[in-house]
Amino acid sequence: MKILITGGGTGGHIYPALAIARKIEMEYKNADILYVGTKKGLEAEIVPKEGFEFKTIRVMGFSRKLSKNTFKSIKELFLGLNDAKNVVKDFKPDIVIGTGGYVCGPIVLTAALKKIPTMIHEQNAFPGVTNRILSRFADRIAGSFEESRKYFKDTNKLVITGNPIRQDIVGYNKEIAYKDLNIDPIRPLVLSFGGSGGQKKLNDAMLDVIVKNKSNRSIQIIHVTGKRLYESFMKELKQKGIDKLSDNIRVYPYFFEVPKALSIANLVITSGGAIAIAEITAVGVPSILIPKAYTTENHQEYNARALEKNGASIVILEKDLSGELLNTEITNLLSDKIKLKEMAARSKKMGIINADDRILNIIRELIR
Repeated sequence: MKILITGGGTGGHIYPALAIARKIEMEYKNADILYVGTKKGLEAEIVPKEGFEFKTIRVMGFSRKLSKNTFKSIKELFLGLNDAKNVVKDFKPDIVIGTGGYVCGPIVLTAALKKIPTMIHEQNAFPGVTNRILSRFADRIAGSFEESRKYFKDTNKLVITGNPIRQDIVGYNKEIAYKDLNIDPIRPLVLSFGGSGGQKKLNDAMLDVIVKNKSNRSIQIIHVTGKRLYESFMKELKQKGIDKLSDNIRVYPYFFEVPKALSIANLVITSGGAIAIAEITAVGVPSILIPKAYTTENHQEYNARALEKNGASIVILEKDLSGELLNTEITNLLSDKIKLKEMAARSKKMGIINADDRILNIIRELIR
């Protein structure tokens, strides 16, 4: 069986595609998987390291305003369509799966026009422009949020599958996690991170939160700055008079133990990234979500609002964020155990832990 998978530009498109590819490998030992991306996209670095065959096509995003780049984009689109035709013709896939990003457009469209079974996966509550266009041609749409339903014209194609997550996120032994991370189970733990690249606005607010709680032994904080922002964060802490952190507060540039920390966190603070939200709800943790204001079509706010609407999260926009406000929200939530418990239950209710199985069922149906 030959499967062509495409998705690129950001980790939010790439990692779900890789999760789907791994699930297919597990279920179909004879599967021949080809991943198609762009030469300059993040996928060109990540996918080959994961051991999948990788090919590229030419394509670039369209500027929102008419400019010289608009004509260049149009030219690249036609070149990309030609590249896509050649890739599809040579590989002869039994199914094509797209997970978003401009690279999906030519590949999924070409396959659909050739009557090859196609599926697109949408990670966000507000679908990206490429997936909104491709939804008219694809045979099936795998959605991650119920809220995305209103943005697709043909909802008969839509199946809510959720986002594929790391399997080590769910069911981690809490006693082992407390011990491994040296966390006191009696005092509440706040886990804060702004995605793999970090989040400057969140870091700025957490500086104040850490200063305000430097002598507060009733709380434990793990904050992840992102590698590129770590040095400046630590420098600013020093400028605020903190040369050494107390043992109840830890700051990391990157944290490999997120699955363990999520399993024992009483409260998570993060942006509105689709994968982070999938993991938070899979575990069932209350959250304060601070969607990044600069994301494409403001999709992170749509994701965050979905949790807020269901009572699983409090949303603070970056324009409203301050250290004082964030610290107040943290303090209020940790002091209200009934509300925290209710938010945790609502978060868990939204969680989907078998997204990869649901997606595989769609694939089976399409290639039957």
